[in-house]
Amino acid sequence: MSIAELPELEILRRDLEKDVVGKKVKTVEAPSAATIKRAGSKKALVSRLEGAKIDGVSRRGTWLVLKLDTGEALMIALGDRAYLQRNQAKDEVAKGTAVVLTFTQHGQLRLVDPAKSSELFVVPAEEVDHIVGHLGLDLVDEPVSWTKFGEMVLRKGGKLKSILMDPGVLVGIGPMYSDEILFEAGLRYDRTADRLSTQEIRRLYRASVEIIHDAVKHGGATVGADGFPTLSGEPGGYGPMINVYGRDGEMSPRARGPIAKARFGSGVTYYCEQTQI
Repeated sequence: MSIAELPELEILRRDLEKDVVGKKVKTVEAPSAATIKRAGSKKALVSRLEGAKIDGVSRRGTWLVLKLDTGEALMIALGDRAYLQRNQAKDEVAKGTAVVLTFTQHGQLRLVDPAKSSELFVVPAEEVDHIVGHLGLDLVDEPVSWTKFGEMVLRKGGKLKSILMDPGVLVGIGPMYSDEILFEAGLRYDRTADRLSTQEIRRLYRASVEIIHDAVKHGGATVGADGFPTLSGEPGGYGPMINVYGRDGEMSPRARGPIAKARFGSGVTYYCEQTQI
């Protein structure tokens, strides 16, 4: 998994809330101009962050929003293979480090952005909603009924994997969790919403809620060498529980056959040919 999905972003939000709220920014370094392009300039970013105290942390969809005591907000969107990490100033600087916030006490917060596809900038707090825009259902942030879930899925139409990954339907579901949800629900990635029975919609709903909440409970998933690390640099505990994603050729947990891999859009998908119909 190269881009953090909903469970990993929620874990980061919780860790940031415990670790950086109340801290004051002493200095800002921004080696990568690409990551901070929406900030206007490095000078503008520095002037708005240095001396500011972090009053709170929230997650708006896939955005991490750090509320500042200046009446502004620091907005962060993680891109491909990007991650946030708490460090001490003496720690080795990872390749691809794009922004370093040094606090007056207790170390640094670093954004590592090797693909230069993340975003970090400061805006007035009242502009956050406009930047975030319309959000689909957030399975972590709010209770969702199966009827509302079903309405959203049927209204969108199309193939199930695409629907699950549509941010206008569900927030923060990407290639990995969509595969895991569909495996749990016993549904093929290329089934269309209009051919689902009521029972199948309920299975899809139940799998979506359970998979996402279990992943959050176990600290998110780390898959592959460039997978998600927690704020402390540790791997997430849900990785060993992944059933199909990235496991093509291995035996399916539910059948006497291997997990299959297929092209889907510009990427790939993983599934069990025998039990997903």
